Amino acid sequence: MEKLNPVERFLRYVQFDTQSDENANASPSTAKQHELAKALAAELKEMGAKEVTYDKKHCYVYATIPATKGFETAPTLGFIAHMDTSPAVTGANVKPRIIKKYDGKDIVLNKKKQIVMKVEEFPELKELAGESLIVTDGTTLLGADDKAGVSEIMTMADFILRYPEIGHGKIRVAFTPDEEIGMGPAYFDVKLFGADFAYTVDGGALGELEYENFNAASGKLTVHGRNTHPGSAKGKMINSILIAQEFQSLLPTFENPMYTEGYEGFIHLDGIRGNVEETSCDYIIRDHDKKLFEKKKETFVRCAEFLNQKYGEGTVDAQVTDSYYNMRDVLGPHMHLVDNAVAAMEELGIEPKVVPIRGGTDGARLSFMGLPCPNLCTGGANYHSRFEYAHVQGMEKTTELLIRLVEIYAKLGRK
Repeated sequence: MEKLNPVERFLRYVQFDTQSDENANASPSTAKQHELAKALAAELKEMGAKEVTYDKKHCYVYATIPATKGFETAPTLGFIAHMDTSPAVTGANVKPRIIKKYDGKDIVLNKKKQIVMKVEEFPELKELAGESLIVTDGTTLLGADDKAGVSEIMTMADFILRYPEIGHGKIRVAFTPDEEIGMGPAYFDVKLFGADFAYTVDGGALGELEYENFNAASGKLTVHGRNTHPGSAKGKMINSILIAQEFQSLLPTFENPMYTEGYEGFIHLDGIRGNVEETSCDYIIRDHDKKLFEKKKETFVRCAEFLNQKYGEGTVDAQVTDSYYNMRDVLGPHMHLVDNAVAAMEELGIEPKVVPIRGGTDGARLSFMGLPCPNLCTGGANYHSRFEYAHVQGMEKTTELLIRLVEIYAKLGRK
C-alpha cells in the first residue's frame, strides 16, 4: 500500500472555523459550518465520488463509492465524522505546527504567552517519543476532534477511488454538523444514507475502539429568590445563589467528574449564572449503567424537592431531559462490527484498546435510529483544549484501518 497522507487534508480543514454554538436555536447552530461542508462536497465530486449530496439547509454531506464489479451484494458500509469543533475553546485562526521526531519532553506551544504542554500533566506524551505530532500555538484548539476523522475518511475514499482493483462493496460516507452540542444526528437522513451499518471515526488515541457510551441527560435547575435591600433583609431576603449552592452540596460529593473514571458516572455542574432574585444552573448527568443513570436523575429531582420543603414550594424548579443512551443496548446483534475492527487492527499491528466512551458520539444516537455504529480512533488527543494534538502516524494508521475494514466487509458479499 502506498503511504497514505491524511495530514495534508487535515491542515487544510483546520483552517475552517466550524465551532458550534450550544446556545443557538438553529440547525446548524453556526452558519460557518456550511463552508467546510461545501468544500468537502466539492472535493468528493472532484475525486469521483457519486451521489454527492450537500444538505444546504441543515449542513450534512453524503456521498457514495459504488461497489466494484462482483461485490455488489456485499453489505453497504458507512463511515461518519463530524465537521464542528467544541464551543469550549475558539477554533478561529488555528495555527498548526508539525513536530517531527518529538523528543518526549515538554512542548512549548507559545513562548511569548508562556503556554507549555507539560509531560507531567500529559504523561501519555512519553509514549509518542520519536513520532510526529501536530500541535496548536496554544491560543486555540486544534480541531482534531473531528477533522482528523474527516481527513482519514476523505483520504480513504480518495485511495479506494484511485485504485478500483481493490474489491469493495458500496461505501457511504457522511459528515455531520453540531456533534459537539449533541445535535449531530438531529436531521441525519438514515434512509438516504442507506448503509447496513457504519463506523463513526471520532475517537482518540490509535487503537481505541468504543461501543459503549454514557446514558446521558441534561439537568436544568432554576432557583427563585426574593431580593430586598441588605440593610433591612432579615426575614425577607431569599438569596437564590445560596440556595443553588446548597443544592450542589446535597449532591453526592464523589459522583463528580473530578473523581470518576472508566464506567463510573457523574452529576456535573456545567454552568451557573444568576443573582439574589434568580439563579440558573446547567447540569449534565451521565452513567453507563441504566439503573444507576435513573438513580442519579432521581437524586437530582429529590434534592430539589427537599429544598422546596425547606424554603417553600416553587422555590426550586428541577427539569431533567434525556439526551442519548448507551449504544451497547442495541449493538448486541451487530458485534461483528467490533470483532472485525479488532481483527483489522491486529492485522495492521495496532494494539486494540476497547474502552467505554466517557461521553457520546453521533454513533450513539444513530445506533438507536437503526444504524449500528461503533466508534473508531482518529489519533487525536486532549480534545476541547488548547493542548489538543494529533499523532501523525496514528492518523496514517487509522486511514489504513478504514481501508482494511472495507476489504473485510467486501468478502461478505463477493459473488
